[in-house]
Amino acid sequence: MVFSFMKKYWIAATAAFCMMLLELSVELVQPLIISKIIDDGIAQRQLSVAWTWGAVLVGSAFIAFAGGIASSFFASHASQGFGYDLRDKLYEKVEGFSYSVFNRFATSSLITRLTGDITQLQDMLFMSLRFASRVPLVVLGSMVMALIVHAQLGIFLTVLIPVLIVFVYWMIKRISVQFRAVQQRLDGLNGVIQENLLGMRLIRVFVRRNHEINRFDQRSKELMDGTVRALRSAETTMPFILFVMNLGILAVLWFGRIDIAAGSASVGQVVAVVNYSLRTIGALSALSWIMTSYSRAAASAQRVNEVLLTEDDSEETHTYQTNKPNLEGRVEFSTVSFRYPDSEMNALENISFQIEPGQRVAIMGATGSGKSSLVQLIPRLYEPSNGIIEIDGIDIADIDSSRLRGSIGYVPQEIMLFSGTVRENIAWGREDASLEEIEEAAKQAQIHDTIKSLTHGYGTMIGQRGVNLSGGQKQRLSIARALVRRPSILILDDSTSALDMRTEAALMQALNSFSCTTFLITQKISSTVSADLILLLDEGRLIASGTHDQLMTESSLYRRIVESQHREGEEMHVQRTC
Repeated sequence: MVFSFMKKYWIAATAAFCMMLLELSVELVQPLIISKIIDDGIAQRQLSVAWTWGAVLVGSAFIAFAGGIASSFFASHASQGFGYDLRDKLYEKVEGFSYSVFNRFATSSLITRLTGDITQLQDMLFMSLRFASRVPLVVLGSMVMALIVHAQLGIFLTVLIPVLIVFVYWMIKRISVQFRAVQQRLDGLNGVIQENLLGMRLIRVFVRRNHEINRFDQRSKELMDGTVRALRSAETTMPFILFVMNLGILAVLWFGRIDIAAGSASVGQVVAVVNYSLRTIGALSALSWIMTSYSRAAASAQRVNEVLLTEDDSEETHTYQTNKPNLEGRVEFSTVSFRYPDSEMNALENISFQIEPGQRVAIMGATGSGKSSLVQLIPRLYEPSNGIIEIDGIDIADIDSSRLRGSIGYVPQEIMLFSGTVRENIAWGREDASLEEIEEAAKQAQIHDTIKSLTHGYGTMIGQRGVNLSGGQKQRLSIARALVRRPSILILDDSTSALDMRTEAALMQALNSFSCTTFLITQKISSTVSADLILLLDEGRLIASGTHDQLMTESSLYRRIVESQHREGEEMHVQRTC
């Protein structure tokens, strides 16, 4: 599938090949011209003949030079265009993956495939058009021309070359396996680098610098050892090729001397056959480099194809046709169960509830109870294993994903900000949002005053992943990014944990102005008191649901949570008083 992207550039590839053939044809004629200069000019003491053929030789060199330049130009255009299209398609494919499919590939592996692997294929294509395709033609052409110049001397090339071709083919198969292992080790090394760069502050706080350096050294050494083994295998082909071909040249010189003495061969013919032998050595000597590139490219092609051919069964196959521009926000779960890919246990088990448009739902439960898993099913980040999820009475599997997700504002548990200005990060939620709308969303997210106090206000640059902001500031920016969408459904996945009680209360009050259905994952009773519905989860099961007052009466677990938070609040108050 990878090389189907070359169809677009077949004209450039054909032109590169034709220019290479022109260059090669001229080069194959040159030894014959040299033999003419020696036999008809120098040996016969005919300087005019020598000068004439010499001029032809120089002219042919200029033609070969022009053909080579043109071939390189067209080969570059074809290979670079191929690499661009393939990288673009691969990135589009990855961006379209559902969470379940995305999690099959390590992030570091996807980065390697999008960069290193495609670069390998790109370089291999250029080399194929410019150099690799020359090798068999040079070898075959030299063998044919040697037989034309002198059949008895040319027979040595005819015998030796098939032996070398079989040897090279065997080596390519062997080295391809080794380079596939090298690319896997490169994935592992990239993974360590990514983890260390993202967790730099944590590494320093826990004084794990030496441990992580040693871990990097170990992975780097594994990569080095694997690469050395693969390159060593590739490089062993060159000495063998040179040894066999030099034996052939010695045979040509030995028997050529005998033929010259017998008068059945001329000096020019022997020189021409030796020249063709040297060109064959030059072509075959490039096999070490070509073979290495082809082996790595074969491994890269397999890895890129693995992503391109990955089928995502969760992608919608039907589009629900409706004239309504936005979803209203009525959400219903009917006996929904969910299991993560490759997991033996359900993360959610038989969850059923119904939410009316505009209601606020608080979701509580211990760590690992399935809170985040539940809300991630709504925008179809994952697909339920059993049961049906409906929005406005429509199965979400039948709603176009762009329309579904376009109606949802999502604030994940792990806050992610992007390099750029504050304004750009908020507008990331809706590209066409005006400055007034951005400021309004920031005010509702209780971050507007903080932004105005920054040096450049909304034009202040945010560092990578928001490193120059506090946890609470990042959470509020992420909330503003969701609010600017004016969503029908707002999902806050434990995204107020870093906010103080006063700021959180102001945020909850501001959310009342939105006519959207809100899902709030929280551990704070202060956020659940005003909720229209509270869902209490335990080990993936919905063990209780209702309003605050209902759960205080019906659920002993909810009462224990309330009492424990009241005690903690009283203890903190006493400590501050003391």
